[in-house]
Amino acid sequence: MTPVQKLLGMLVLAGLLIAAGAGGAWRVQDWRYGKQLADLARQHQDDLSAISNAASAQQQAEQAKRLTLEQRLATADQSHHQELTNAQKDQARLRDRLATADLRLSVLVDAANAAGGCTVPAAPVTGGLVHGAPRARLDPAHAQRIIGITDDGDRGLIALQACQAYVRALQK
Repeated sequence: MTPVQKLLGMLVLAGLLIAAGAGGAWRVQDWRYGKQLADLARQHQDDLSAISNAASAQQQAEQAKRLTLEQRLATADQSHHQELTNAQKDQARLRDRLATADLRLSVLVDAANAAGGCTVPAAPVTGGLVHGAPRARLDPAHAQRIIGITDDGDRGLIALQACQAYVRALQK
């Protein structure tokens, strides 16, 4: 073998060693970066899992609050319905008693206002059963109208109380 061939062989051998070393360096670097990427991927998955768990817990808490609110509103609605039903029954009984003449409405008369044209005596009659301030009896038709007005007022007050209870329940 000639010195040129030896030199050429040495250069080829050196080139192979350099290529093998470079390839090995690339493999080591690939292994290290691969490990870093796997760690980042695992950390990202853990973060996504934590976010998902937090969102799930928050959703469950909101559902529990909503269920509680719905139960309170249902209870308030039942109470409102019962109050309205009771008021309607009371008004119907009162109208029936007025219609059957079982009950008569009367108003107090201002005895000091004699100029009003009222001819009701200021003093009670000796043969009467009513004692106290003088009263005037209302016509049954007018009494029915008054009862109707008070019935509307009662319904309005009950509805107002129900609305206020609804707003209070929403604010809790």
